[in-house]
Amino acid sequence: MDLLIDWHRHAKRQGPGGDEQTRLALALAGAELSSVRCVADIGCGTGASTRVLAEELDADIYAVDALKPFCATLKQRLGPATFRGRVHPLTASMTALPFAEGAFDLIWSEGAIYNMGFEAGIAAWRSLLRPGGILAVSEITWLTHSRPAELEAFWNEEYAEMATASVKIGILESNGYAVRGYFPLPRSCWLDNYYGPMEARRAAFLERHGHSAGAQALVAAETEEVEMYEKYGDLYGYGFYVASRV
Repeated sequence: MDLLIDWHRHAKRQGPGGDEQTRLALALAGAELSSVRCVADIGCGTGASTRVLAEELDADIYAVDALKPFCATLKQRLGPATFRGRVHPLTASMTALPFAEGAFDLIWSEGAIYNMGFEAGIAAWRSLLRPGGILAVSEITWLTHSRPAELEAFWNEEYAEMATASVKIGILESNGYAVRGYFPLPRSCWLDNYYGPMEARRAAFLERHGHSAGAQALVAAETEEVEMYEKYGDLYGYGFYVASRV
């Protein structure tokens, strides 16, 4: 875990995404954004999405991550003093959030809900939304119904809940949400915003850890994921789902 934290702590993003895509998901939320006063950014990492939310919304934002070093980095990166009174970093597990029912107008989670599973996450977080409140999550998604066996095997081992957007939308609807919109992230969110910077810091990471077996194993696993995406990236990606609590 210490190696994994060090690998990601110095990165802007801990998964695929982009500022433009965060803003597009906000736009899909609709006119209700003007009344948003309290937000939870769950699995916020080092705060890439948190910063955009703070720029776009006049709201208190509870930036939650299970890893204390990520929350510490987020605090360092907050920048303008105006953010500091509205952004509240909090170290907590997404499976045991210390918030009251109906506490939030908006729940946000980019590339993190897989840690507890898509259905388990949206079901657990629903009670934290006020009626009519907005949920926005990005989730690894199949973009086609036909996939090579090699790719199926890789992702079945990594994340067995991976499914098409139609399946995910059905899960949202069956758990008391009305879908506002969906879009897949472009390849640039993977290659330019996530994998590129990750490759650039690989040598320094290995040097810091003396090219230990653990560090090399972590880099090898990440490299395999990159190669899989470069080969099959047209068949899967992250989908952004925006829905309201019915």
